[in-house]
Amino acid sequence: MQMRTSLLLIFFILTLSFSLSNNADGQAVPVPTTDYGIYVFLDELASEGIIELNTAVKPYTREQVGENLFEALSVMEKLDLRQQKELLFFTGSFSHEVNEAATKTGKSLPEGILKTPVNGRFRLLLNPASAQWHDTLFTITVRPIMGASMGYNSAGNCLTWRNGAEIYGSVGQWGFFAALRDNHQEPMQGFPIYLTQQSGGHIKGDTDWSEMTGGVSYSFKWGYVSFLKDSPVWGTNYAGANILSGRAPSFMQLRLYVKPVKWLEMTWTHGWLNSMVVDSTRSYWVSNAYGSDYREVYHTKYIAASMFTVTPVKGLKISAGNSVVWSDPRLTPYYLMPLFFYKSVDHGINSGIDNSNAQMFLDISSRQIKHLHLYGTLFIDEMAVKRFRTKDYNFFSWKGGVRAGNIAPLNNIWFTAECTFTYPLTFQHYVPVITFENQGYNLGHYLRDNTREWYFAIDYKPVRAMNIKLFHDRAERGKDFQSAGGARTGLPYLNPVVWESIKTGIDISWQVTGGVYLTGSFVASEVTGEESWTSTWSYGKKNIFSAGLTWGF
Repeated sequence: MQMRTSLLLIFFILTLSFSLSNNADGQAVPVPTTDYGIYVFLDELASEGIIELNTAVKPYTREQVGENLFEALSVMEKLDLRQQKELLFFTGSFSHEVNEAATKTGKSLPEGILKTPVNGRFRLLLNPASAQWHDTLFTITVRPIMGASMGYNSAGNCLTWRNGAEIYGSVGQWGFFAALRDNHQEPMQGFPIYLTQQSGGHIKGDTDWSEMTGGVSYSFKWGYVSFLKDSPVWGTNYAGANILSGRAPSFMQLRLYVKPVKWLEMTWTHGWLNSMVVDSTRSYWVSNAYGSDYREVYHTKYIAASMFTVTPVKGLKISAGNSVVWSDPRLTPYYLMPLFFYKSVDHGINSGIDNSNAQMFLDISSRQIKHLHLYGTLFIDEMAVKRFRTKDYNFFSWKGGVRAGNIAPLNNIWFTAECTFTYPLTFQHYVPVITFENQGYNLGHYLRDNTREWYFAIDYKPVRAMNIKLFHDRAERGKDFQSAGGARTGLPYLNPVVWESIKTGIDISWQVTGGVYLTGSFVASEVTGEESWTSTWSYGKKNIFSAGLTWGF
């Protein structure tokens, strides 16, 4: 009954979207945030005042990227030589989407910038490195996913490799994508308990995990609706988001995006999470020729989240939203309304019981001064006005930062400073099935609760699609009060500090062609304190060298 209700809901939303418009293309396909080159370049264009960009909600879609690149092409003379080369490079990677943006606006591309794709035949492309079919109705791009990197320090080698394939394309107003990634890492650096930005999944034999993402979407004139398996990243940042970090494994979700006017947009998602909490009433014993076995069934777990972004003046984005995590055998209709304030709904439908866990958030991004980006993010798990008048704290995680650069005579150089403070128990809940996690991985900031982080970086782009970064990162964590139990308020913030990580290093990456990266790094790292929160390979005082090649994401 539950599955049938879910399918009927999906069918209803998709059917409703058909009536909204019939004048759109179908490239509402997400661009993986791991394809960081295009994200960094769009961020640069936004700080230059060339485009408007909402960095509070990622991933961007290929359609959005195409529109931004087309907008930059129309004022190409405002860019320096390196930026122009980079713009043309990424325009080649998103040629179909840029052409669609030109068609939609009725404007022409600058002469000689981009060739119109030849219809009705396969092509092998270098940018992006892929195979493609294109005609007036149907487009499809196929490319492999493969890559390897090797890290070395005094503890030995750390080998990482991945393989798989991805496809994406469109049929009229429909978009589709699918990607399979098989990962291997030895020794493993991405277990759920580790305080690291590396993603993970269902890890087999301590070395392997796979990740399947994909979905279908339907575009209309002022938005799209999609049914997909993906990892959203919410919260403006340069060193780890603290609303939805994207570190947790991807999950199935309904996503609705609407932008009816230039100054207002909304993103809403309803997701199916993996609770990893066994439901004993639905679990059972089986007996066969192989013996007896207890078949566990997990409790159902869902998340609904919405984010509204207002642009009151050019360059200023104010985003506010909320989310709720809940567990119920039935699909609760109250959390299918994008306009609801879920904490209030929770108080009504779950009065006196703990079946859900609601959150609120705020994100402000200001680029009103050219070359300067000021931003801040606030994640609220629980707030009481009376606590503002005492020494006690609310359950907050907040981030603030500044990024400035490309100012003569320091052209192509950026300076970034970012801090993150998260108070005890902010991302945790005493009912395991409704804590802010998926598959055991925290959905919020990678350092979890009771933490503090300072991040500083200098980025330099000497040539097209190359980035050299010098950085210093200092992260600290106090006691894990969730595991200790006891009181949930009045807890000491970072007193004492029981884990600390100090890293200083250089990262170099160069995107050879679309989707193909060469990388190298050196990091002087010192991790002390609680050993279970860091892999043995990374723990202690280490000088870490690494290099890698990636094709696809």
